[in-house]
Amino acid sequence: MRLHEVKPSPGSRTAPKRVGRGIGSGLGKTSGRGHKGQKARSGASIRRGFEGGQMPLFQRLPKRGFTNKFRREWAEVNVETLNRFAAGTVVTPELLQDTGIVKALKNGIKILGKGELEKELTVKAHSFSAQAREKIENAGGRAEVI
Repeated sequence: MRLHEVKPSPGSRTAPKRVGRGIGSGLGKTSGRGHKGQKARSGASIRRGFEGGQMPLFQRLPKRGFTNKFRREWAEVNVETLNRFAAGTVVTPELLQDTGIVKALKNGIKILGKGELEKELTVKAHSFSAQAREKIENAGGRAEVI
């Protein structure tokens, strides 16, 4: 098979509907829009949740809860993930981002205590859980808050 012989699979490519081209086409006159009404008009677009003028459900239901606009969102890293670094490495947020462990720094990095740490590392982060700090220090490393 050559590049010029490649064809799309049957049914994957269809011709666009040609509307308003006579009654014989099946899509003549009203062009498949029916008679009158909001959706028959040109430029018609009904927003999501519109219920024909009736008070929409999302407005009828009571609003609940609270959103704290000062909330800090941490990029979380478990202690077991740090085993990929060589012993004696200084683990910084930039290093974690460069190696792809953390995608975005958000408000900072918090080290959590899941798993075991087998290497002696100096870990610099914005926050540590008590368990993570203990595991890093037991492995002979240091946990430094930035």
